[in-house]
Amino acid sequence: MNTFNKSKILKNIPAERLKLSLFDTIDSTNAECKRIVLEKDIHVIISNEQTHGKGRVGKIWSSPNSGNIYMSIAYKGLLQKAPLSLIVGIICQRSIKQLIGSDLIGLKWPNDIIFSTKKVGGILIEKEIMGQDVLNIIGIGLNLNLPNKELWWGDLSSFNLESKRNELINNIIIELINFIDNDMDQWVEEWEDLCIHMNSQINIKQNNKIIDSGIFTGINEDGSVKIASKDGNIKKYEFGEISIDGVY
Repeated sequence: MNTFNKSKILKNIPAERLKLSLFDTIDSTNAECKRIVLEKDIHVIISNEQTHGKGRVGKIWSSPNSGNIYMSIAYKGLLQKAPLSLIVGIICQRSIKQLIGSDLIGLKWPNDIIFSTKKVGGILIEKEIMGQDVLNIIGIGLNLNLPNKELWWGDLSSFNLESKRNELINNIIIELINFIDNDMDQWVEEWEDLCIHMNSQINIKQNNKIIDSGIFTGINEDGSVKIASKDGNIKKYEFGEISIDGVY
């Protein structure tokens, strides 16, 4: 079994700021974040396996015990206006790039991490109101090696990242702490540079039904989609999912 190395995961991270909990198996790392009591600024939950992993809008996230990344990060406080799902996508791309040395990893709105037109990662953001505080929960799933997968799933096995799982987790945590402390400048431009469907024809879907279509022209500061319709008008969509021909 690919085991965790706590010292590698916590390398260069101030001990007073973060608590780390490691599991062999758990129902859901996001669910565990809702059960804990925060003792430090940040609590990171990581498991080798999830029995009830979940994605956005109630979807199941396959979480077999095969050396992938299933982690959730909990911390309190109001963040800057930047939408966490898009920011964390950038953080994951940066963190992977540090290990593979290239920009082969792309992003799909609003929370998918893409390699070779396949989904290799997803992000689930949840918030819990706790009196005067807001508990932010960031769930991250990354397929490092997924032998059995649906047609739309991919993995990062060609980069041998399974053997660098601890280092990748460390990269993600450090990038997130840097965002919490310093915000992220020009994140809209960076996200758009990483987007796999800029200037492409897309469909906007809600509840698995197509409600609109047009050319994806970018995102707004609040993370909403900008699409150009046939008459040239720009429409804004804050919620939903998108589909693109040729991408899973």
